[in-house]
Amino acid sequence: MAGTTTTATASNSNSNSNSNSTYEGFSVEERAAMKAHALEQKKAARRGSAAEKAAEAERDVLTKIAEMQDSDRILAERVHAIVTAHAPALAPKLWYGMPSYALDGKVVCFFQSAEKFKARYATLGFSDLAKLDDGPMWAAGFALTEVTPEVEARITELVKRAV
Repeated sequence: MAGTTTTATASNSNSNSNSNSTYEGFSVEERAAMKAHALEQKKAARRGSAAEKAAEAERDVLTKIAEMQDSDRILAERVHAIVTAHAPALAPKLWYGMPSYALDGKVVCFFQSAEKFKARYATLGFSDLAKLDDGPMWAAGFALTEVTPEVEARITELVKRAV
């Protein structure tokens, strides 16, 4: 009976998979992001007062931004400056190793560097908590290649609306 079950399972898995590709699990970058998130959670649980937690979280974000390659670092610095200036209710914190901005501890928006996932461009993303609803469909992620005055105005408008 066990042989029948194994045969059926093997048959099902063969029929659903392409013989030229195999599932190898999470990518190196995805595993690193998950490990970073676990460390962030442990670190947050150990901290002291709310003020100490906030100060350390911002230091962590600034350190992460400083570690980025030039193009990503420049974009992340601008996004950080815009968010902290125009949406002061959002608190900086790391989220899966990425700079993010949270309201009451829950991430509203985040900056994903191009380098982190070997992407063509950096991304400014918004969670489902961001109040960006605009009819039955709206953007929740924006590709960033440069922060021009127009892009800065758009980011400002988005983060103000998000909270």
